[in-house]
Formats: sequence, structure tokens, C-alpha cells
Amino acid sequence: MNKYIKIILSITIISGICGVILAFTYNKTKEKIAYEDRLDFLNSLKIILPQYDNSPDEEIINIDNHKIYVASKDGKVVGYAIAWTSNKGYGGIIEVLVGVDIYGKIYGVSVLKHKETPGLGDKIIKQDFLKLFTSLSDYSKISVKKDGGIIDEFSGATMSPRAVSDAVRNGLKFIQDNLISGENNGIK
Repeated sequence: MNKYIKIILSITIISGICGVILAFTYNKTKEKIAYEDRLDFLNSLKIILPQYDNSPDEEIINIDNHKIYVASKDGKVVGYAIAWTSNKGYGGIIEVLVGVDIYGKIYGVSVLKHKETPGLGDKIIKQDFLKLFTSLSDYSKISVKKDGGIIDEFSGATMSPRAVSDAVRNGLKFIQDNLISGENNGIK
């Protein structure tokens, strides 16, 4: 019995030490990680929005628990961005950032998060694929060709482009319904 108590005590002490080290490491790195995440998000905003001179990640409109980032230049709204997810990806949830100009056309799309298969489904992050969405304004056409839409899927990986199309279509529709053609048109 004494042997088992020593083993249990050793495992408990080692686990406690590891827990303290993990907690210390987390506390030391959480601010740096948050800073890097914000920089990544700001870089995505620069890609998917028309030129702006404000901080869209700080100018936010909340509608139905959705954050819409507002881009302005010289005090005038030039575009909106919204993060939208789809759970239809092969690897699970795909989150995209959709940038829309004030006329309701997609300015750009960026994939924020995904767990798609490397070398196949992860082609959704390539600019060649993401550019297919640029200048689209009719969300009803934003689906893969197999589903009657205009977006080219790539061989062997229809689910990933389908999920991105789903997220882009729904994000665009939300912005158009609430800010472009809705009562809130012209929100500044």
C-alpha cells in the first residue's frame, strides 16, 4: 500500500507543478496573444474593405447580436465588415470576414478560422478562390456551381467552398438587409 501512496503523491505533485507552470505561462502570454490576434484582424480588415482612415474594429454597430465593423474615410462611411460562420465545412466551423461597400457589393472576403484538410479543403484561404466573391451583390447567386450558384468549387473538396459560400451569402444578406437597403441606410 505504501508504494501506491508514493505513486499517487508523486503524480499529484507533478500535476500541481505543471498546473502552476501552465497558469504562469498563460498569464505571461495572454496580452501578447490578444495583441497579435488584433493585428491579424486589422490586416484582414485592410484586405476586405475599401480604403479607410478610422479604426473599424473600434467603430461597431450591434444588430441582433452581430457586430458590424464600420469603415470610414474623411468622416463618410465607405464600407462594412461582418464576421459570419458556417458549420457546413468538412472540418467543422468556418468563419469568414465579409467586406461590403456602401452600395451592397462585396469588396473582399477573408477566412478567419477553419480546420479544413491541408492541401485540399484549405484552398479556401487562397486569393484565387476568395476573389470569386469580389463585386458580387446578389446573395442568391453565391453558392457553388453544384448547387446552382456561380462559385467554382475545387476538385475533391466541394464541402469547404460550399461552407465559405454559405457564410459569405448570409453575411452579405445581413448587411444588405440591415444597412444597405434597410431603415438603417446611412448609419454613421
